[in-house]
Formats: sequence, structure tokens, C-alpha cells
Amino acid sequence: MRHAKVGRRLSRSASHRKALLAALSTALIKHKRIQTTSAKAKETRRIVEPLITRARDAYLREKSGEAVDVHARREIAKFIRDKEAVQILFSEIAEKVGKRPGGYTRVLKLGNRVGDNAEMAVIELVDYNEAQDSKQRKERAARSKAAAQRRKAAEDRKVKAAAAPVETEEAVVEAEEAPVEEIQDAPVAAEAASDVAAEAAADQPAADDAPAADAEEGTKEA
Repeated sequence: MRHAKVGRRLSRSASHRKALLAALSTALIKHKRIQTTSAKAKETRRIVEPLITRARDAYLREKSGEAVDVHARREIAKFIRDKEAVQILFSEIAEKVGKRPGGYTRVLKLGNRVGDNAEMAVIELVDYNEAQDSKQRKERAARSKAAAQRRKAAEDRKVKAAAAPVETEEAVVEAEEAPVEEIQDAPVAAEAASDVAAEAAADQPAADDAPAADAEEGTKEA
């Protein structure tokens, strides 16, 4: 059993595994972005990041006025057998990284490969993918904005829920008071209507008797 054995064997012997990781590290340094399986990408990250840290420290010492760190270059050249890659690492990449402490690479999963169904991934140097960095910044800003909108909506709902019972009580009071006023006003309206009807009935006979009285007066005159 592989107790206390760090790292993935990648189904290879020790020499084959070392050569594979050296080739992947060299390709990453030169091309800044490579595609491989997820397991190989994670192992490459474990190898490349200490190399970048060592090159960065040497670059910062040389920039401060110290002599060129030949020993660091020779130590890295034992693993990276490409002179061009070593030169890029100690000049371009070390300058680009600056004083940032770690986190130089990013592994992005791509899904499974057709054929053997192996999980694929892309490993890249973070400082050389500005488009991805800007995309992640926009996504983080969008997530923060959405979270703020959700919080604001929740607060508005709480305020409305707190104000809703007061409005309901006022509506109930108005609904209870309205029928009482209508009931109180109903007898008054009924009495007024009956008075009008009585007056009309009292006036009606007088109007009917007027022609009869005129007829009697005419008869007497005749």
C-alpha cells in the first residue's frame, strides 16, 4: 500500500513519470497554456509553481542589485532541459509574476474525452490570460449584484409583511363602520319618503274636487 506517498503515479514508472512532467512543464512555460488530462494537469501544477517561485526570488534579488543567480538557473535546468524555456522563466514569467506569493497557474476542467472517457483539463499561467481574468471579475461582480438585489428584495418583503396587518385592521374597521352608518341613515330616508307620499296623497283630492266645485257653481248660475 502507498502510505505517505504524495502525488499521482499516472500509471508510469518513476523515470517515465519524471520525463512526462518535465515535458509538460516545459510546454507550459513556453506556450503559457496547454491541454491534458486533469490528473496530469494537477501534477504539473505541483511541479511548475515551485519552479516559478524560485525563478521569481532570483529575479527580485537580481533586480535589487545582487549578482546573477547562476545556481538557481542550474538547479532548474536539471529538470527543465530546454534553454529557451529556462530563459523565459527567469525573465518574462518572473517579471510578470512580480511579488505575488503563489497561485501562478489555473486548472480548468473541460469534461471527459471521447474514447477512454478521461477527464480533460486546461492548465494555464494566470498572468497571461487577461480575458479569463476579466471574465471572472465580471462574473464575481454579477454575483455580488444579484446577491445585493436578493437582499434588498427580502428586506422589502419584510417591510411589506410588517405593514400588511395594520392595513388589514384599518380595512376591517372601515368595513364594520360602513354598514352601521347605512343602517342609521335608512330609517331617516324611509320617513322622508313616507312624508312625501302623504303630502302627495293629501294634495290629490283637492285637485280632483276643483272641477266638481266649478261645475256646481255653473249650475247655480244657470
